[in-house]
Amino acid sequence: MTASTLACSGYARGTSSLASERRPRSFARSRPSRCVADAAGEGGSLSNGTSNGFPAAAAAGAGGLRAKATGPAVCDPCSSDPAAAPRSAVQWPQKSELYILRSDGHSCTRETVQPSGNLQFACPSLQQQLLVWKTRPQRVMVLKKLGDELMEEYVDVLRYLGEELGMRVVVEPHDHAVLKGLCMGWVDTYQERDLGELHSCVDFIVCLGGDGLLLHAASLFGNALPPIISFKLGSLGFLTTHNYVDYRRHLRNVVHGCRELASCELVSSADGRPLRGVHITLRMRLQCEIWRCAAREGRGGAGWRAGCPEAFEVLNEVVLSRGANPYLSKIEVSEAGRLITKVQADGVMLATPTGSTAYNVAAGGSMVHPSVPAILFTPICPHSLNFRPVILPDYAELDLRIADDARCSAVVCFDGRDSRELARGDSIKVRMSPNPVPTINNADQTTDWFASIQRCFHWSERIEQLPINGQLLAAREQELSAMSSGLASVGSSMDSTEA
Repeated sequence: MTASTLACSGYARGTSSLASERRPRSFARSRPSRCVADAAGEGGSLSNGTSNGFPAAAAAGAGGLRAKATGPAVCDPCSSDPAAAPRSAVQWPQKSELYILRSDGHSCTRETVQPSGNLQFACPSLQQQLLVWKTRPQRVMVLKKLGDELMEEYVDVLRYLGEELGMRVVVEPHDHAVLKGLCMGWVDTYQERDLGELHSCVDFIVCLGGDGLLLHAASLFGNALPPIISFKLGSLGFLTTHNYVDYRRHLRNVVHGCRELASCELVSSADGRPLRGVHITLRMRLQCEIWRCAAREGRGGAGWRAGCPEAFEVLNEVVLSRGANPYLSKIEVSEAGRLITKVQADGVMLATPTGSTAYNVAAGGSMVHPSVPAILFTPICPHSLNFRPVILPDYAELDLRIADDARCSAVVCFDGRDSRELARGDSIKVRMSPNPVPTINNADQTTDWFASIQRCFHWSERIEQLPINGQLLAAREQELSAMSSGLASVGSSMDSTEA
């Protein structure tokens, strides 16, 4: 043992130099929790009365071992000597410095490390987004739901956009045929082969209808979708936040702008005036790919079919269910290549925050604000008492595979529109899409969302409880007393009848 060794045990122990001087120890005289420190330095003297930062005592207490000048010094933590007390925390060295590295590949400014080493969020993950036109919009697409019930409102919007705002208007081919006799020279249409190029010509979209029309607009444009303003002219309209009565004001605000961001001001290069815009919500979509099992097609091996998988983009949810089969679905769910669960249920749903208030909430899932970056994992009628819905981060990459020993095939449905059958061994891969759906807000993201769940679901509504009032409280006590008396009389009459 070296000269700087510090030995600690349940009883006092010395080095080999003290072994010959140790006398037999009785349990009555032994003292627990003693530390023996060797003298610091080769000369046997103690440096400043401490060794390795611990105070050293010259003698062990009455009846104990006495240390020689060249031997070890005994320190007793149980001693009442103030010099023997440990140092306070304020005298400890400063903790190590650290970094926070993010792997999103875009920025590293949200998490900060203070000089003291404390971790903090510099800002919320998402803030308000403002759409500002760099140049005035020139062309708008107007969609309406099928049928003739909204033809009057449809024509009024077309005339306002063309005659008063001076814009070119694009309509669907079946609506353009109806408008031919109205002499609207500013109205154009497109052909089926032009759908892939519409996003490069249309500045924004106007929807006259309900939520289904917004899903239709998303399917028309595919990945690149212009901003959408929706007017409530449908049955429910959770995503339609603008009243048609004020359509002139709303459309004028979209074209010319009506709001500014206090912390981010843009100035026009032409006249130096602040540029105004409208608040938008970037609604996350899911990117889904169907992979077919190659072994089932006689290709040999347990692989996937060669070629590109069939891909879909969904705004609300993708549902994998048993369809019309009488058996439970058996679906193997993996995340990043790791099996996380096996679903035995009618099916399973992966929803976006926008779709959380659609089929997801009917299946018992949570309602999530559309700006929260998340994927909702919701089982549909699981044959289990402990299979609850969960919310996953948006970077999760999920693989839903039909088990090889499943009793039946499954049906996958995308936004309630397109459906495909999946056999045993087939799989669907789901991840966050890089292409959001930009919707124009009436007020802002949070105000519009709470207004929608209160208007459509009557969220949190109940009869308000009355304040405590002496007269009302006395009347309530009288009612309870009369009720108790009535119950007592009924009990007495039943006893007498039995007797």
